[in-house]
Amino acid sequence: MLLNKTIAVVVPAYNEELQIGMVIESMPEFVDRIIIVNDCSTDRTNEVVKNYIENDNENYNNSKKIGSKQILKSKYNEAEIVLQENSTKEMKYYISSEIINQSPENDRIILIKNLVNGGVGASIARGYKWAKDNNIDCTAVMAGDGQMDPAELKSICDPVINENIDYVKGNRLMHKSAKYVIPKKRFIGNSVLSIMTKIASGYWRISDTQTGYTAISLSALKLIDIHKIYRSYGMPNDMLVKLNIASCSMREIEIKPIYRIGEQSKMRIGKVIPRITALLIRCFFRRLWFKYFIRDFHPLFLLYHLSFFLMLINIPFIIDIIDKVLTPHSLIVNNHLVISVFLFISSFQSFFFAMWMDIQDNDRLYK
Repeated sequence: MLLNKTIAVVVPAYNEELQIGMVIESMPEFVDRIIIVNDCSTDRTNEVVKNYIENDNENYNNSKKIGSKQILKSKYNEAEIVLQENSTKEMKYYISSEIINQSPENDRIILIKNLVNGGVGASIARGYKWAKDNNIDCTAVMAGDGQMDPAELKSICDPVINENIDYVKGNRLMHKSAKYVIPKKRFIGNSVLSIMTKIASGYWRISDTQTGYTAISLSALKLIDIHKIYRSYGMPNDMLVKLNIASCSMREIEIKPIYRIGEQSKMRIGKVIPRITALLIRCFFRRLWFKYFIRDFHPLFLLYHLSFFLMLINIPFIIDIIDKVLTPHSLIVNNHLVISVFLFISSFQSFFFAMWMDIQDNDRLYK
């Protein structure tokens, strides 16, 4: 516990029998619950964690007992009761899973086994669900492959506990060693996706959007639809959009980039980047419609859409001009050229004005 606040760490794991023990053993003492979500591993990950649970129960019997709080029915708290009932019903939207522990309310290590492979995002969502249902004050996420330094966990959780920040994420790109330690392809890919995620999420001051070393408050978990979190490697990007729509505060903490410690990446950059790009485009428009039209209208909604509309109607003129340039002895119609230039300039002006408004509106969320 930190300042009498409960701390849990969600550890998504897939075929991590060689690394998961190191993650468990190095977990700081202030962590009340280690929620390991085994994503249908084909190796001995499940058996390794079960052995740790048995040994941990013999040596660690002072963990704070936790559980969901029942709300007594009265004429004044119908809204709270409805939310609690919905929280129970929404389990059907999560990936099929089972809790292995005999007494999870008392155990420090919680093992949740997914019955089908759902992806890293689905595993984190399932861990978040357990933490939310058991009213954990601060829930962090650490990878099961040992790529995150447990010594940095306190600095990740502190802003949530001490300053009521909704979401804290690590940033490896801030570290001076980043360009030397992070593989070049991953460094470039991460940087490109970070720029795209800034636009899609509205958190314009963030970078290293692909890191999974994060901490979230209980109140923030209750604000978002956890079961709708993207199930694959685009989960961190989708999570940022959901948090922004809910107007959650954000902070970044410098962390060390850790590689070559025995981990084996299961991410294929050539496949992941196109998928995340498509996800970010969808997330961008979802954020505009939910946050700046349905929930609270803002002029940037019109400016963004005006810029895209002008780009679309300019496409036929651009195609015609290119066709004339490539066709010998063809003359470019001056009217088409003037109209195309006008639409192009107007489109970019609208886009950059909308972007400026977007930055100004969301700057208050970055603490």
